[in-house]
Amino acid sequence: MSDINDEKDTGFMKVALREAMKGEGLTSPNPAVGCVIVKGKKIISRGYHRCAGFPHAEIEAIQNAGTKSLKGSTLYVTLEPCSTHGRTPPCTDAIIDAGIDRVVYGSNDPNPVHRGKVKRRLRKKGIHVTEGVLKESCEKLIRPFGKYITTGLPWVIAKAGMSIDGRLTRPAEEGQWLTCRESLADAQKVRGEVDAILVGAGTVRADDPKLTIRDSKILKRGKEQPWRVILTRSGKLPDNSQVFTDRFTDRTLLYKRKSLKAVLKDLAGKYNCMNVMIEGGGKLLGEAFRKQLVDEVCFYIAPILCGNKCTPVADIAFPSSAQLCDITVKRIGEDLRVRGLVRD
Repeated sequence: MSDINDEKDTGFMKVALREAMKGEGLTSPNPAVGCVIVKGKKIISRGYHRCAGFPHAEIEAIQNAGTKSLKGSTLYVTLEPCSTHGRTPPCTDAIIDAGIDRVVYGSNDPNPVHRGKVKRRLRKKGIHVTEGVLKESCEKLIRPFGKYITTGLPWVIAKAGMSIDGRLTRPAEEGQWLTCRESLADAQKVRGEVDAILVGAGTVRADDPKLTIRDSKILKRGKEQPWRVILTRSGKLPDNSQVFTDRFTDRTLLYKRKSLKAVLKDLAGKYNCMNVMIEGGGKLLGEAFRKQLVDEVCFYIAPILCGNKCTPVADIAFPSSAQLCDITVKRIGEDLRVRGLVRD
């Protein structure tokens, strides 16, 4: 059987990627992975990783095949199958036992425990293996997991709503919100991608934010409320703040006099946070950029100028500029949303 990366392989891997996207934001500290099993020219089963501790995508697809014979079939999966026993048994064992004839995967596993092992093991059992199909798209899907598993730090998204002149706040008499209603709704979707939201104590005092997901569609997918993380020097915060009094108080974490990097490391190690969003204020955002801790930016830019008496988005001096790449710009209501990666 040929290992050529042809249009057929690409087409079925695109379907596996769509399956994987169903689990985005739900699988931490595991990656989102999708799988399809094909016999002849027909998809006979699908699966995706739903949550840590649940079956991996390959196992779900094999189970979903039911009584169908998988002998002579091809399994397409976005990530190299695991070959060791963790919370669940290794996927390679199930693939071998199912009689699958060929395995096609997109990206190599960044976890050194698994990386590269599956190819050798499956080929020893006479199973054909093709790797690197839609590699770039598959690697993009697991970027947060790649950072988490290799550095012990979460993927960090810096999110802000700002004016054209880069201000986080309006003049005092004008109220709280800068961006439009559509941007606020879109930001809820971004919250659905992350495991924790970080703010400084000044944001809690000034805005009394909820820092919750309120989009019912996201919550119906099984998304848990993100950890609400407040960084403070003094520890003095209003007792009646919503983060301390609402029904999600058990999801609030307070860090006193801790460096931002130490907090991120603790969130990854102790709370299994793979994706973290920093929402402000200006000094916290500035510190994150200055210490080169930001991986991705999501800025909503409103068609308004607020002047130099309002808080800047990065209220701190930088040793050098932070440049973005892989940028997307989208019109959201009256605003523009800019998302991009921070260039290394």
